[in-house]
Amino acid sequence: MLTPQFIATTRFDDPAAALEQVRVIYDNGIRHLRHHLQDFIRGDNLSTAVRACYPFVRIHTDTRMPTDSRLSYGFVAGPGTYETTLTRPDLFGNYYREQFRLLLKNHGAQNVQIEVGTSAQPIPVHFSFAEHDHVEADMPADRLQRMRDLFDLPDLATMDDGIANGTDDIPPGRPQPLSLFTAPRVDYSLQRLRHYTGTAPEHFQNFVLFTNYQFYIDEFIKLGQEIMCSPMKGPDDYIAFVEPGNLVTRRAGQPAGPNDERGMAPPRLPQMPGYHLVRADGSGITMVNIGVGPANAKTITDHIAVLRPHAWLMLGHCAGLRNTQQLGDYVLAHGYVREDHVLDEDLPLWVPIPPLAEIQLALEQAVADVTCLTGYELKRIMRTGTVASTDNRNWELLPQRTPERRFSQSRAVALDMESATIAANGFRFRVPYGTLLCVSDKPLHGEIKLPGMANVFYRQRVDQHLRIGIRAVELLRERRVDSLHSRKLRSFAEVAFQ
Repeated sequence: MLTPQFIATTRFDDPAAALEQVRVIYDNGIRHLRHHLQDFIRGDNLSTAVRACYPFVRIHTDTRMPTDSRLSYGFVAGPGTYETTLTRPDLFGNYYREQFRLLLKNHGAQNVQIEVGTSAQPIPVHFSFAEHDHVEADMPADRLQRMRDLFDLPDLATMDDGIANGTDDIPPGRPQPLSLFTAPRVDYSLQRLRHYTGTAPEHFQNFVLFTNYQFYIDEFIKLGQEIMCSPMKGPDDYIAFVEPGNLVTRRAGQPAGPNDERGMAPPRLPQMPGYHLVRADGSGITMVNIGVGPANAKTITDHIAVLRPHAWLMLGHCAGLRNTQQLGDYVLAHGYVREDHVLDEDLPLWVPIPPLAEIQLALEQAVADVTCLTGYELKRIMRTGTVASTDNRNWELLPQRTPERRFSQSRAVALDMESATIAANGFRFRVPYGTLLCVSDKPLHGEIKLPGMANVFYRQRVDQHLRIGIRAVELLRERRVDSLHSRKLRSFAEVAFQ
């Protein structure tokens, strides 16, 4: 088997040096795969298989967890060996360095060291392609079949979510996981993000807004373009706006990036188009139109979760279930009735999805800031309560009015098809989550969506609702990251990586 030169496991007490070793191992492996793949595409009949493996990071400790009970991550649960494979240090370098730093800090560099080496987990050849490589399209069917015999392909058995779900059964003597996601699982999601959103993973920011209507995206594009035409207010301001096709618009006075010229508007929008207001430190805003339905909501959050964002928020429309609500009122979710069913196997229905105080307070303050209302007047346009999410868009047509009875028993104040899924997947993947919806119809009270009513509603509320979401992100950005990723999202024997 053709492999790159083996790099032995080395111990480090410096996070930057450990990260550099990860880069060396990963880059050597990727170069090896690309070199032999290019030879194969040119017609070279390789006589033996080609393989390169991911780097791994490992720590071993004989001590118990840190005495600082305020920590939610950055330490291992108890004595033992902990390990994970790593990928794309060019994309996750800052994240990896910070996780290494926290492990050394919280356990003490005199007690643990970071071990970095070459794992036994092969890098699938598809995950070695450069951003604009499409090699399979250039090969006949027989060469494609031969490629499968010579190079490692993606193996779904290495990509399940057992660690995140808490169902992973580690045999005795095997290292415990350091991260929620293995390297192949991360690489798989990076490929899916390109497909579903039409933008490269490196453009995604640490704060994500989801919506179920294109109207919000239209306003986000308008706002992004306005910001790009205005002078920067400081070094931490937005520097670029990215649209599907990796179409980059730089802020006035900002230099072009190395791949900006490759961006091109796609002939048609992808399934869940993504747009990015970029800050240099990655703490900008990504907005994704997930469309309608819980399946899309689960799909996109399954993949964005590997980027380890600091928070994601749902901004969308809902059906108001209370007679006292008016079209255009806001609903701040503090609980969810989960009738979406797409996560039933991953997160049982008996698992509660709690409200997160940090997110709730930011959303409530953002509504007050944008509407300029406080106290009792704020309560007139915003209601806090339970949101029900269903996978049946035509629930109104079911006989015996059983959905209405369930909604009443649950004290639900609003209904949609995506919010519970996004919140539940945030809980599942330890990503802080929140939901602020806007009432666009009241089907239980005869106010169904009609074209004329909808047009007026959208004109009046979408811009304000979006600005509330952006204001909430600004408030969350001001908080310390470790306080945002609270202990409420961590399990008993939790992984060390955020």
